[in-house]
Formats: sequence, C-alpha cells, structure tokens
Amino acid sequence: MKRVTVFCGSSYGTQDIYTAQATLLGQTLAKQKIDLVYGGANVGLMGAVANGVLSEGGKVIGVLPNFLKTKEIAHESLTELILVDTMHERKTRMNELCDGVIALPGGFGTLEEFFEMLTWAQLGLHKKPIAILNIAGFYDSLNILVQTMVDQGFLKEVNQQMLLVSDNIDELLGKMNTYIAPTVGKWISKETV
Repeated sequence: MKRVTVFCGSSYGTQDIYTAQATLLGQTLAKQKIDLVYGGANVGLMGAVANGVLSEGGKVIGVLPNFLKTKEIAHESLTELILVDTMHERKTRMNELCDGVIALPGGFGTLEEFFEMLTWAQLGLHKKPIAILNIAGFYDSLNILVQTMVDQGFLKEVNQQMLLVSDNIDELLGKMNTYIAPTVGKWISKETV
C-alpha cells in the first residue's frame, strides 16, 4: 500500500487513548512510507492522525468540501489540500487516491464514509482492504451487529471477512497488506440462507 484513506471523527472523544492512537497511526504510516489521505481538517482525530504523519515527515493529502473549509477548520500544513464541491465528490476522490481504508472512532459521518467504501468493495467496484482500528473496543458493538447480519441471512460470511479488524496498528496494517478480495457476488438467494 502506498496510500491509505483514514475516516475518523472531527472530535476527540472522551478518552485520551483515541487521540494517542490516531497520532500513533499517523506516525506509523509515515515510518512505513504510506501516504495519508483524509478529510483535510485540523481538528479532532482527523487533525491528530494528520499531525502524526507530518511529525515523521510523511505526506498528507486532505480532501475537503468547500462548505466545510471554515466549519472543520482546514489544516494549513498539509502536503496537498484538494477542495471539492460535495461530500460525494470527497468520497469519490478519496477512493481514487488510496490503496486501502481505515476507520478510527467517529460519528455518523465516519460510519457513512466507511460503509460506502465497504459497500463498493462488496459490489466489486474495488478490491482494496477495508479496516477498523478498534481502539479501546469502540467498534465492539458494530462487530456484534455485523455478526447478526450474517446470522440472520443479510450478509454472506465471505463478505463479513472483508471487514478487517484489530486493536493493534501493526497487526491491522499486516492484515491489509495480505488482503485478497473475495470473488463471489454479494447477493443471497432464499436457497442459500
């Protein structure tokens, strides 16, 4: 992987470990010569991961819609800041620029962006690894919900396995580097349930 898109909160959350791990992820990416693609803001976990990369001399590409330039406070020290018109253009551009995706803790926006990329992978629109850094068990409930989707016949197990999860940065990057996309379709017929 040469570039990774990171989706995460524009807030810091309630636990210091979120910021610490976001910063460490950024530093680790830079040390492994992996460029960061992210939402372009200088606040919350978004700013922490970008600053982590920059602190180790890495490259950071921000993609920010014009209307969020003042709301999310655009990062002024990025390698490159790409301004787009819409949120959909933002996701499309971030997808075009990256070789894989990582989600850190965040809110609705983080989940929406992350799940669109995961859905595109499920539909075969790309073959990139899609991962969650499960800091302090933040995504434990989501993993339970995904298992329920499988158990209730709404998600194939092979598609569940597309979602790479770890609470360890090095382990997660290792999973991403060895990821092979499934070759089966996503649709589940009544006969296969």
